[in-house]
Amino acid sequence: MVEETKIRDVVMIGAGPSAMTAAIYTTREDIDTVMYEKAVVGGMAAITDMVDNYPGFPDGVEGMTLAAQLEAQARRFGAEFAYGEVTEIRDNGDTKTIVVDGKDIEAKAVLIATGSDYNKIGVPGEAEYYGRGVHYCATCDGAFYRDKHIAVVGGGNSAVQEAIFLTRFTNKIDLLVRSTVKASEVLQRDLQELVDAGKIEIHLGTTTDEILATDGKVYGVKITHDGEQRTLDVDGVFVFVGLSPNTGFLETSAIELDEQKLIKTDKHLMTSMPGVFASGDVRSGATMQIASAVGEGASAALGIREYLEELKRKA
Repeated sequence: MVEETKIRDVVMIGAGPSAMTAAIYTTREDIDTVMYEKAVVGGMAAITDMVDNYPGFPDGVEGMTLAAQLEAQARRFGAEFAYGEVTEIRDNGDTKTIVVDGKDIEAKAVLIATGSDYNKIGVPGEAEYYGRGVHYCATCDGAFYRDKHIAVVGGGNSAVQEAIFLTRFTNKIDLLVRSTVKASEVLQRDLQELVDAGKIEIHLGTTTDEILATDGKVYGVKITHDGEQRTLDVDGVFVFVGLSPNTGFLETSAIELDEQKLIKTDKHLMTSMPGVFASGDVRSGATMQIASAVGEGASAALGIREYLEELKRKA
């Protein structure tokens, strides 16, 4: 149970790999730490099928497993986890006010590690049928489409990787690519094998115009190719067209963002608001890799420790 009236040493916003790593470091040094997460502990890592490029796992590791192990390690040292959405951060000088679900939480330091969220394509039917035929997470929802025909929108690494994963369940996938496939060579080789096997059909230079449904059930997707519009009969649509940083709650704050709405930090990962740090995919200059997000979490924790020690010296 989180004590709302207590001034915490550090509040961490988000509970992905970066924040959980930071929490491992802070709690090991007896720095009182609580993390607020509005969605899934583990962030994007938790809903990634397989992480193949995280050091120490030569055969890869399931994203959910990696997230669970990080959480267990952070809890072992005393980190607190709580669910709640942060809507504001206010600077009070030596303390900060973090508004969580409408309630004020006081802390001496803050780490913002909110990561990114899936981009939307913004076509009719997308929002209306989210979770009912329109999806953004293959590992979460792929099993609902066993022996079904689906469309996957996107041509980058994530779209191709998730389409490959979805072939475990589906009998046919239409890959809808606005321009050309831009995934890595390794993924493109794996993709071609599935194309040759008749599991995936690639539609290049194709726009997704509308997701069609009747009686609350998706039955098709309207596409345009070479100026000709037609409808593909599909049972569901998975969208993988990139990510946007979760910084909407900061747009009216004093915390400086770059042109992509990522958080600017100094070399110690402190933002333009003293005592507020940022790490991971939400930070300007991030490499959008789990391994680097974890490293930034450790660096941010060290910066937080130094900041708290400076506050003690001033007191």
